[in-house]
Amino acid sequence: MRDMTAPKDFNDRMLSLGLARVSEAAAHASALLIGRGDEKAADQAAVNAMRDQLNMLDIKGVVVIGEGERDEAPMLFIGEEVGTGQGPEVDIALDPLEGTTLTAKDMPNALTVIAMAPRGTLLHAPDVYMDKLAIGPGYPVDVVSLDMSPAERVRALAAARGCKESDITVCILERPRHEDMIAEVRETGAAIRLITDGDVAGVIHCAEAELTGIDMYMGSGGAPEGVLAAAALKCMGGQMWGRLLFRNDDEKGRARKAGITDLDRIYARDDLVTADVIFAATGVTNGSIVAGVKREPGYLQTETILMRSKTGSVRRMIYRNPVK
Repeated sequence: MRDMTAPKDFNDRMLSLGLARVSEAAAHASALLIGRGDEKAADQAAVNAMRDQLNMLDIKGVVVIGEGERDEAPMLFIGEEVGTGQGPEVDIALDPLEGTTLTAKDMPNALTVIAMAPRGTLLHAPDVYMDKLAIGPGYPVDVVSLDMSPAERVRALAAARGCKESDITVCILERPRHEDMIAEVRETGAAIRLITDGDVAGVIHCAEAELTGIDMYMGSGGAPEGVLAAAALKCMGGQMWGRLLFRNDDEKGRARKAGITDLDRIYARDDLVTADVIFAATGVTNGSIVAGVKREPGYLQTETILMRSKTGSVRRMIYRNPVK
């Protein structure tokens, strides 16, 4: 007898190219605002373009990770229905412009990011902080954990890799709240790559350590971005853990409203994304994952990374589009 609780195939093979178009459209729209110092305008341009393209897809989509609650964001808000209303029922997690400050200042690693999975399979993460830890593929299960200290994580990963602690590089978001963590990691002899924004990209770096030089990501950042990062790692391989962090009762209330009852739970990658997922990210500014938008007379060129967890496929696509 067929298990009716199992998510149905959501036609991810055909939808993946459509998802890439959504990501590319958002990057194109924000391209003219790179380096212009206007974060809100860059973000709004990406939101408008992403929403327009999503509504062309033959899906019954619901935004579960988006721009905020309905009263905070008029478009791509959590709970908004997108698509033509024809086709598979899907959850959508998105960040139309991950790195609005990076875009406004023309700094590296600004991306447009979107993931899609069968309905009910992406964690409805509230807009709170999440303590995150991620490593790439090829390691034993749970070789590191959120319950370890930063130094213990470095030592455990070095032992698993068969290298010295000084051969490990950790990516951490540069924030005052991470000062003690940064100091402890440096005491081990490990190197740290500090990033100013964009922790989805920070986590993705771990999946391609040979190319990026980053072995591990740790630190707290937005919980919605944690779900997007987990979607990418589910496609590329790697391990990730997240634990929600709450600063007040209002934030705990947001979590309960999202259906989360165990506020202390540690989520593994496959708890954050419980079924097959497709993921697309397009570069806005140049970065170590994909190239940024290239503006030439008469056209814009973007690079997109498109991934499917079902097959483990990772495509890198160059899109050159004439502009008027």
